Amino acid sequence: MHGARVRVELDPPYEVRIGPDVRHEVASATSGRSLLVVDQNVVERAEPLLVHVAQAALVVVGPGESAKEFSELEWLLSLMAQSGLDRGSTVVALGGGATLDLAGLAAALYMRGIASVQCPTTLLAMVDASVGGKTAVNLPEGKNLVGAFHQPRAVFADTRYLATLDASEFACGLGEVVKTAVIAGAEAFERLEQTAGALLARDEPSLVECIADCVRTKARVVVSDERESGPRKVLNLGHTFAHAIEHVAGYGTVPHGVAVGVGVALALHASRELGLLRDATLPERVERLLATLGLPRSLAELRAKHAVLLDPGALIVAMRSDKKTRDGSPRFVLVEELGTVRWDLALERELLARLLG
Repeated sequence: MHGARVRVELDPPYEVRIGPDVRHEVASATSGRSLLVVDQNVVERAEPLLVHVAQAALVVVGPGESAKEFSELEWLLSLMAQSGLDRGSTVVALGGGATLDLAGLAAALYMRGIASVQCPTTLLAMVDASVGGKTAVNLPEGKNLVGAFHQPRAVFADTRYLATLDASEFACGLGEVVKTAVIAGAEAFERLEQTAGALLARDEPSLVECIADCVRTKARVVVSDERESGPRKVLNLGHTFAHAIEHVAGYGTVPHGVAVGVGVALALHASRELGLLRDATLPERVERLLATLGLPRSLAELRAKHAVLLDPGALIVAMRSDKKTRDGSPRFVLVEELGTVRWDLALERELLARLLG
């Protein structure tokens, strides 16, 4: 079974290793005393890492968004000090995106920054959270409002973990895959349309190639704009909508990747309404792909599937707390065509109300 390696050319550069059993290579990226921060849902799979990583202690954090609370961050930082971690230590994160976010932010803050290694166990984390150095926790006022940029020393995306995901968790990662394919361009999007069935069947070579495609796209964007002052904002396609959906529904009620998929569909409809979209059929094409991948295609489907109201007025208020907001006006990433995306665009409240109705 083949794997893939993608080099992220930042300073310092690091490598993303993708494929079956790459978790056994984690020791090559650790130094000093290590702390293994493990998602409660995968704690039984942590033992192989403990065996391979010398001087490792283990700490278990809550599942999903419950890990991304300020109190959890404070607790983890205190535990790092009690465990004797120093500036030569390594924080190894094993779990989904929330665990990686929490552990990465703790590593960024502890002693003004120590090394971190990311071992994502979900498709969503492999294609998104593990690459690019964004780390954050939530506040009651909004998602990811407390964070830092802290690039990992290495990423090990072991595709064996994907066989353990339930159908809804696996589908959640596909929302970010669709987003990334829209950003990457027509060739990547068509490849995703052609391989959707193989991905749903969890064909391992197809998964390795899909994850590698997503990582290459994200790495290319991140290298051009590490601190998100400009071009990196394209990676927020669908996210102004998605973060509002998550906030209003209550964090953890609607999975992030599911919200992103609906957010991408909404962004395409907004792009068409504004006359930006060069291919007027693209919104329906994306919706067909979302449906093929088992994801909601619209807010109406999302409301029905997750039994949430998602009042349009409440969604608009939530958008104003998004960190992409400027002067009280939410900013959106919109699409001209596959591979051509614009950022920092505002939408009139009337248009937003129609889209969210």
